[in-house]
Amino acid sequence: MIRLLTGIAALALPAAAMAQEMEGDDPDYCLCNVGQTPPRIIVVTGAGSLRPSDGDRIQAFAVLRDLDPGLGARIENRLRDEAGVVQFRRSDGRSAHPTSQGVTLRGLGGNASSRALVTLDGVPQADPFGGWVAWSAYDAVALGGIVVARGGGSGADGPGALAGTIGLHSEMTRGIAASAASGSRDGWDATLSAGTRLGGGEVAVDGRYSRGDGFAPVAAGQRGAVDRAAPYEMGGLGVRLRFDAGAASRVEASLRGFSDRRDRGVDFTASRIDGVDASLRFVRDPRAGTQWIALAYVQLRDIDTEFASVAAGRASVAPALYQRVPATGLGARFELRPAFGTDNPLRLGIDWRRTVGRTEEDYFFAGLIPGRHREAGGSSDTAGLFAEWTGGDADAEGLLWTASGRIDRWRLGEGHRLEYNFAGPVIGDDRFAARSGWEGSGRIGLRWKADALSLRAAAYRGWRLPTLNELYRPFRVGADATAANEMLKPERLWGGEIGADWDSGTTKASVTLFVGRLSNAIANVTLGQGPGNFPGVGFVAAGATYSRRENLDAIDSKGIEFSAEQIVGPLALRATWAFTDAKVDASGPAAALDGRRPAQIAKHGGSLSLRSRGDGPFGGFATLRYMGRQNEDDVGLLVLGDALTLDAGLSWRLSKAVSIEARGENLTDALVPAAISSAGIVERAAPRTLWAGVRLSF
Repeated sequence: MIRLLTGIAALALPAAAMAQEMEGDDPDYCLCNVGQTPPRIIVVTGAGSLRPSDGDRIQAFAVLRDLDPGLGARIENRLRDEAGVVQFRRSDGRSAHPTSQGVTLRGLGGNASSRALVTLDGVPQADPFGGWVAWSAYDAVALGGIVVARGGGSGADGPGALAGTIGLHSEMTRGIAASAASGSRDGWDATLSAGTRLGGGEVAVDGRYSRGDGFAPVAAGQRGAVDRAAPYEMGGLGVRLRFDAGAASRVEASLRGFSDRRDRGVDFTASRIDGVDASLRFVRDPRAGTQWIALAYVQLRDIDTEFASVAAGRASVAPALYQRVPATGLGARFELRPAFGTDNPLRLGIDWRRTVGRTEEDYFFAGLIPGRHREAGGSSDTAGLFAEWTGGDADAEGLLWTASGRIDRWRLGEGHRLEYNFAGPVIGDDRFAARSGWEGSGRIGLRWKADALSLRAAAYRGWRLPTLNELYRPFRVGADATAANEMLKPERLWGGEIGADWDSGTTKASVTLFVGRLSNAIANVTLGQGPGNFPGVGFVAAGATYSRRENLDAIDSKGIEFSAEQIVGPLALRATWAFTDAKVDASGPAAALDGRRPAQIAKHGGSLSLRSRGDGPFGGFATLRYMGRQNEDDVGLLVLGDALTLDAGLSWRLSKAVSIEARGENLTDALVPAAISSAGIVERAAPRTLWAGVRLSF
């Protein structure tokens, strides 16, 4: 623990995209739920952002404000309350493997690489090498709100926002806030935030530390002698500065570091992920006149992880692979909104992002000694120009419309994959030629509003470049092997939606019908069965599968999303539900997948929550969450059953500065299947977990 805290302190010297809720003291600015229209304009923005464009209100979105339902809570679990938000694993960041936490929307296929763009104050957050999201990275961020924008095509968001954008928005801490909680299985969770004025600006420091003995991931009845609880330990520390540079301008800098340690409940499965992010912004945002923002950022990630081979009967375990993944993301952005009278209907911008990373792997163990080594990686660059024009008044009755377009130049630098035996010859030393191309994206949309009712429609096109992991790294899960594919093409989405929103003050509702076709969808396609030698992976044992990453013809997805909220005195009742009908369109080597449901995508999902919203001394919440049945694999032979969980919590404010809280996760102790192996071994998400603690604020 001392070693971990020392590492966190060192990591915090440079660190990441943080900010605050802009104009947070202005009553005309607010964080709003789905369908809610504030007196003048919705603003959910970190200090690193301009006010949102009215064009963003054409498509379906939800704004989440109640981000802290109790001590020990995690942001990835809060996102599960939004129906249609799919994370590759049902486990959270305390037990899921760090390379399995991709996120998507609208049924666009299960993939550890995210098809939804996750940003923090406008900075992309996906791992530069693999595209997964390290949710523990946000433990050291004071979040003021999350915007879940469904559907792609936003020129300002750029590549990667195929299924939509999940925008995390930080807020500046003022005063001192601290909490400490004790939980099941010797769990501990502590936070500390402090912020103050500093000359003509502000400074804030936020930190969090969590640990626990964990639970046994393998479902009861299938455990063997090698299975045990999987402990975790994680923490982060962030520093943010903001100071004025004139009447309507400001300069912002943020520094953040995090460290995460966990294993998978058997020996030889430890993982470590460390990250350091930093960003610098110059923002000019007057109430009237020309607005602009200039942003530069760096993202550093370093993963060390081990994989094990468990014998049949789970009586013994041996090391199977050791992997290290260093990766770097760099980026810059400039956006201009010229003034036309008192409005800023035009957005013009340019941005650039570069990723560099590699995997270094030792495998083919004889006892505890690896016999073979692999290195694979490369680089990618995207640079784009975008423009958007929005007409109409977003807060007035009548017609609001928007049209945007974007053009991107992408380049995959020369990739490489080297494999050799430690005591023998080189097996392969491959170099993959650089590739480049152009991609276009954009959207058109309109919204008509009359009194409490709004009707809207949008059509859009988006795209995503394959990750370095998908292009160059073969991998194994148990005995199953998957080959990389350096010739993967970019994914492209054409989609559209129509929807209606109702807001009568205390009653809000939103319904959206959507359709999308994701061409060149990247998937792991099963091509054979062992035993035998297969290209790109070598020998595959009897009973195991051989797969290769391929571009499918398409994934076709359509469905309905619904949300509603009713305010009754000091209580708020909220419901969300999503029905997703997704099917694979495949031919050639992947023909066996044609007409099948994509892996990790359920037909139904939803939540029902009741929470207090008053200022009294007592508060609480309760959330029912339903996760529908879904397939683990591409051919539908391995099925993850559905699950219904209940979370709830109570709080009692003893004084203005002190409150005590109790909270429970999965109170019914339901089995939530998170993964299943080809041998039928079921991995579960968190069982019943209880927390109790105290919260202080000054």
